[in-house]
Amino acid sequence: MHLYRTHTCGQLRLEHAHTEVRLSGWIHRKRDHGNLLFIDLRDQYGLTQCVIDSSSALFEQVENLRPESVITVTGKVVERSDDTINPGLPTGQVEIGIDSLTVESAAEVLPMQVAGEAEFGEEIRLRHRFLDLRREKLHNNIILRSQVITSIRRRMTDQGFVEFQTPILTASSPEGARDYLVPSRNHPGQFYALPQAPQQFKQLLMVSGFDRYFQIAPCFRDEDGRADRSPGEFYQLDFEMAFVTQEDVFEAIEPVLEGVFSEFGGERTVTSAPFPRIAYADSMRKYGSDKPDLRNPIEMSDATDTFRGSGFKVFAGMIEKNDRVRVYAIPAKGGGSRAFCDRMNSWAQGEGQPGLGYIFFRDGEGAGPIAKNIGQDRVEALRLELGLEDGDAVFFTCGVPSEFAAFAAAARMKVGTDLELCETGCFKFCWIVDFPMYELDEETAKIDFSHNPFSMPQGGMEALENDDPLSILAYQYDIVCNGVELSSGAIRNHRPDIMMKAFDIAGYGQDVVEKEFGGLLNAFRYGAPPHGGSAPGIDRIVMLLADEPNIREVIAFPMNQQAQDLLMGAPGAIDESRLKELNLRVVMPKVVKTDNSTAQSVDPDNAPKEA
Repeated sequence: MHLYRTHTCGQLRLEHAHTEVRLSGWIHRKRDHGNLLFIDLRDQYGLTQCVIDSSSALFEQVENLRPESVITVTGKVVERSDDTINPGLPTGQVEIGIDSLTVESAAEVLPMQVAGEAEFGEEIRLRHRFLDLRREKLHNNIILRSQVITSIRRRMTDQGFVEFQTPILTASSPEGARDYLVPSRNHPGQFYALPQAPQQFKQLLMVSGFDRYFQIAPCFRDEDGRADRSPGEFYQLDFEMAFVTQEDVFEAIEPVLEGVFSEFGGERTVTSAPFPRIAYADSMRKYGSDKPDLRNPIEMSDATDTFRGSGFKVFAGMIEKNDRVRVYAIPAKGGGSRAFCDRMNSWAQGEGQPGLGYIFFRDGEGAGPIAKNIGQDRVEALRLELGLEDGDAVFFTCGVPSEFAAFAAAARMKVGTDLELCETGCFKFCWIVDFPMYELDEETAKIDFSHNPFSMPQGGMEALENDDPLSILAYQYDIVCNGVELSSGAIRNHRPDIMMKAFDIAGYGQDVVEKEFGGLLNAFRYGAPPHGGSAPGIDRIVMLLADEPNIREVIAFPMNQQAQDLLMGAPGAIDESRLKELNLRVVMPKVVKTDNSTAQSVDPDNAPKEA
């Protein structure tokens, strides 16, 4: 018999009755029934009930064991009586009578319970993550993550993609977020950077003649965490393809995403390929967001002309003063009561807005202050345009769209959620396409890249030379699922002449481009294929499949919101001898004291730097 186990704790069934077995695992629960002591023994695969009689010489030893102690038990499998069967367990028809027991590791008093559904704070969970990971839900999430990655790898290789590994120690790159820097011992005063993404390397692989690349890539960014973004590091399905159009990229990744979400989504439905394509401008107008949650059927409409020159002077005056002002209408099927409209208005005020205008419909007419001010003719035209009836309502936001879009998007989701209009049990995918290549900085009046400076402009050099820069679209795209952006991607700008012109329009001279991106640019000068790709986030994919609101619930050892690893104590101070070896010194930020508090501020001239 094996030293530790003949079976796992999720394996025994009726057919094993009367056989001698050995199991090892953690004590999940103990239940003392007087003459009998029951132990639920747990490993990764499940639970098995073990029982010992008070007459056994081992009884006192078992009685004194704490939960989460690791033990090995040997005994016979016994069929449970009908009234003691546990239908909730796969092993629930049998139990093990303990004949011998070995304590492999005794547990001390636990800082947090593993069994049960008790909630614990983030700090205790992360500080004792090894205990947290034993809990069923989180444990299953991490196994799900592994299974998803395995499935993705198989689906990618089945399509002819080849997995490569790109460097972790690389050069600093101005990609939007801060780099994590690594000092070089052999080159004093110089630093490596951890890659924010393998972007340049995967493009260089295409230049090197490889046709289809992918990897489950670790990425490192020194940025703040949030619910759908882990601070410090994350993983993505990074892929790139040569000699492809935008549609080729979509056709390659859609079966992978549809397949993975179908495989692990349970009863939830998944958008069938091809996924809907929504132009960026349309997405912002209909949903107020470039990552729309399509489970919500509400589409906003431009109602500016309804209010232009109307008796509702608040909106009419704004429209007259600024030709960029728009009024967006948010239809609300079933929201046509004053009570609901007042609740929405109060919600808007809680969001820092002056309120939320509305019209609700009853007795064949529009009601409310706005309806009275614009007149029933305009109200009726709007009702017909939006397809509304008695019992429905419509809400309004007004201003420059770029300034109110986020609030309009939130209001759309609030209406859809509160009126239970949103679909459930589904994954709704879409592509957001046709992003603008450039945008205007309102403060400086300077033209800059709006999204990805390395995207190929639609129309190529001709568009850059002849069109208004603000009208130029890029071959840039995002994949979105249930309102979560899984990744951005693009058909890359592989032509040095087009790249130089694109950066020139944004005010970057050739010297700047050569300095920051010389390696990639130089490679393009020796023959580069048209290429493109994307990089869906692994963490976000698993978060959606596990139906978790926070990304930390699908990462084995995440950092907290302050980018600290509470389990391992990182970041931490480094011994002076190590700093000397790396030719570094630490200059702490100045401490500024006030009357009521103490705060830290960083003097840029005294920020930590190499000696």
